[in-house]
Amino acid sequence: MDDESRNLAGRFVFAYAFTMLLLGGYATWRYLMGDYERILLPASLALVMLVACLLHVARVSHARLPAYLALIVGYLMLALELPWLEGAAIMWLGLAPLLTVLLLPLASAMVLNLLLAPAWLILSDTLTEPHVILSYLAMTLVVALVPWEQRRQQALLDATNPRDRHCNALAREAMHELLVSEYQRTQFLGQPLGVLVIHLPQLEMASEQFGSRARQTLLDALCLAVQRCSRRHDFLGRQGDATFWLVLPDTSQGGAQMVLQRIEQALEATVLVDTGPLRASIVHFQRLPGESWPRFEQRLLEQTRQLGET
Repeated sequence: MDDESRNLAGRFVFAYAFTMLLLGGYATWRYLMGDYERILLPASLALVMLVACLLHVARVSHARLPAYLALIVGYLMLALELPWLEGAAIMWLGLAPLLTVLLLPLASAMVLNLLLAPAWLILSDTLTEPHVILSYLAMTLVVALVPWEQRRQQALLDATNPRDRHCNALAREAMHELLVSEYQRTQFLGQPLGVLVIHLPQLEMASEQFGSRARQTLLDALCLAVQRCSRRHDFLGRQGDATFWLVLPDTSQGGAQMVLQRIEQALEATVLVDTGPLRASIVHFQRLPGESWPRFEQRLLEQTRQLGET
């Protein structure tokens, strides 16, 4: 689990625990007020939220089960309180669509909000008032805009981000653009250009046998080792799922071989818990004098394909 997922899980645990305490406090307040008929439900729902919190901490196989329990708790509390709120019920009708959007996928949340709209309006005893219906629909649409806008921004970020989503390397498109630019620059200046093609055969095996965490560890270890052994103006890009290109501008064949040896030594010294020593196949590729870009690219892609098949 990466840092972002761990932080998100922690926030959910805090929210579930806080809701449990809130429901327990509400049940206690009803007891002190002498309203004994309205104690049982919030007290029972506090125990349900405790179960949801423990399930989320334990990371059960059904990942959405704690969210479903929290959603049921919210619905039952609305059903209990809306008939007593009278004119203030309209303020709490927005809680239902907000809960669904927070706990369910957007499409499922929208369908559920529309299907349950009559139920909430009947419970609040305001079904005959058109402005309440419009208010509920408006709140449903407004809360749905938030995750929609987040997805749109994330898609825009992914489309414009030059970094690979899963490791500290350039994405394929960004790497190819930089490689073309570097080819033209070194060709114009008469400088050599080398590329190290790196294939990580352990990647697929690690994903199948040990899961995504071991796969991510392999990618991180490889990128860290390669970048430690390369220069500041060299750049590492991900060409395929398990194949990387390390572009070495202004590097002769001898210099590229030295970088290759340093990377191999760094990889041999890297031992991971699940997969053991980090192993990678590395070949050196050099631009030939007077070679055109299409020919250079064709040879590089063919070399990459052959390395991936070995």
